[in-house]
Parts: sequence; C-alpha cells; structure tokens
Amino acid sequence: MADEADLGVDVDPADSVVRPGADDLERAAEAALRPRHLDEFVGQKVVREQLSLVLQAALGRGRAPDHVLLSGPPGLGKTTLAMIIAAELGTSLRVTSGPAIQHAGDLAAILSSLEENEVLFIDEIHRLARPAEELLYVAMEDFRVDVVVGKGAGASAIPLALPPFTVVGATTRAGLLPAPLRDRFGFTGHLDFYADDELERVLVRSAGLLGVPLAHEAAAEIASRSRGTPRIANRLLRRVRDWAQVRGDGTLSLDAARAALEVYEVDRRGLDRLDRSVLTALCTRFGGGPVGLTTLAVAVGEEPETVETVAEPFLVREGLIGRTPRGRVATPEAWAHLGLSAPVPTDTLFG
Repeated sequence: MADEADLGVDVDPADSVVRPGADDLERAAEAALRPRHLDEFVGQKVVREQLSLVLQAALGRGRAPDHVLLSGPPGLGKTTLAMIIAAELGTSLRVTSGPAIQHAGDLAAILSSLEENEVLFIDEIHRLARPAEELLYVAMEDFRVDVVVGKGAGASAIPLALPPFTVVGATTRAGLLPAPLRDRFGFTGHLDFYADDELERVLVRSAGLLGVPLAHEAAAEIASRSRGTPRIANRLLRRVRDWAQVRGDGTLSLDAARAALEVYEVDRRGLDRLDRSVLTALCTRFGGGPVGLTTLAVAVGEEPETVETVAEPFLVREGLIGRTPRGRVATPEAWAHLGLSAPVPTDTLFG
C-alpha cells in the first residue's frame, strides 16, 4: 500500500491464475483499502463537493469533464481522487509522472494511445520537461498533437487528432507549475491536512477492512500522531497491528498503540527520528540557530533536500522551527518539547 494516500490499489482476484492463499488474501485486503467512490472518501469536504458537481455535470452531458488539477502536500489522497474520477466516469485510468516524461516524444506516445474519455493521471506534473509541457498545452486545449516527421530542414509536423480525454494533474508544489499549463485546467482543488476526527474515521474504516479490532482510544492516539495525513495514519495502523500480533493479544488497544509507536519512535506530536534529530541538532549543537540548511543537514547525516522536504514542513507547521534570512531557528516550543531550557538572550542579561 505504498501510494498517494497510502490506501492501497484495486486488485481483481480474477486476474490471478493460482487460487489465492491466506497471504494473498491479506495483501488483497490491504490493497482494497483505497476508496473507490467519492462517497467513501473521508475528508476534503469542499473538494469532494466541487468535484462531484464537475463529474455529475459531465456525465449528464455525456462528455469528458474539464481537466482537473489537484494540489497539496504528499499523502492526502491526490492519487486516490484520480482513481475515483476514473471510476465515477466509468472509464480507465492511465498513470504516469512528470519525472518519467523527459521528452516530448514520450508524452506524444502516451497521448496518441489514449481512448475516448480516458483519464490520464500525471503525478508531480510540475516536473514535466519544458518540451513536454508545450506539447501538453495543445493536447489539453485542442485535443491534438503534432507529430514531427523527418529531421533538419526537411522536417514537417503532422497534426494528429486525439479523442476527448481528461488530464488529472497532481502537484505538491503548485507554485512551480507554469501559468500557461495551470490555465488549461478547468477545475483546481487544493487538499488540506486532515483533522484528527477525520483521521479516526479513516483508521476505523481501514481497520475494518483489515479485519483487526481497533479501540476508539487507540484510533484517537494513532490519529493524533499522524501529522494530519491519511498515508501516515494507515502506515502507523499497520505497525500497531504488527505489534499487537507479535507482542500483544491481537487487539489494537490504547496500550498497544502507545507501545508500538514508542518502538517505532513516533512521539506524541507525531515527530519521528529525523524530526527529533533536526530539532536536537538545532538546539544543542547550534544554540537554537540561526543555522543554514546545508550545515543542519550535515549535522544530522541527511541530504539538505531530505531535511527541507521531509522534516522541515511539519516542524514549521507545528511551530517548532522558523525560517529566517539567516537560516533556521528553534522556537521556545521546540526547546520545551525536547525538555530543554531555551538560552536567555544576551540583551536581557546585559540590559
């Protein structure tokens, strides 16, 4: 179940020639955690309502809906919604990603093989190569691609008509999306972090599909440590299930949840090993900062991009670190969370 919302993928048991055993059924059960329809999708109330209107109107007209752009942090359900869009429209889904399309010819091959009303999902669409972006502009607006025949001065472009289709783009960094490409999308939805009660509903549903008993208190505990992200919530649920199976009685109780999350180094605020390493280095080695990103990354033995994209967004959102022109700084709340005393400013000591 390593996916956009970490909720699994659809599996058709009929595709298997061998009769599935217990392990196969377990994997299939986990794969079935992904919601298949909008009414099964938990959270994102505004986006769900808006998207429902777009899809119902398109079905009523018997035409492909406008292109859809979904933005937001990782793990909130962008891939899941893309699959739901295809399911609601009763059509198939073609999946690719921006980094996988390095040349216009790669995209042209995908577009030319699309069927009528098919949904094309492009993950991390902001990372498309520039030539592919320009080809996509025309394909999305005019439903055609220009196939270049020949080379050099004798080359010519032959327009190839495409059947109507719908592009669903997903991006974690909407600001990097070029304006001409962004303007081609008729509907744009931004996914926000989930509230704890919404994550509890996700966990209860997932536990039911996995066939494991989950206490209400345990669901609340896991949800509070999941960073507002369904992907993380489901991952932690599986780790608690593992602990309960091996060291407990199989029941996902509050004690089991706390014990399992302690083993996997997820504290009460959802900070993991990397988060605490960043905070500890910032406070104990650099006196709370300011310190540059590269220096901080070296101190914790990680790449700067890992610290910036994995740990920092959550720490900033929690008010534990701040970003300044001179570098990263620890807030008083960070010192308190680590059980340390924040240094007294020198201007206070000397008036």
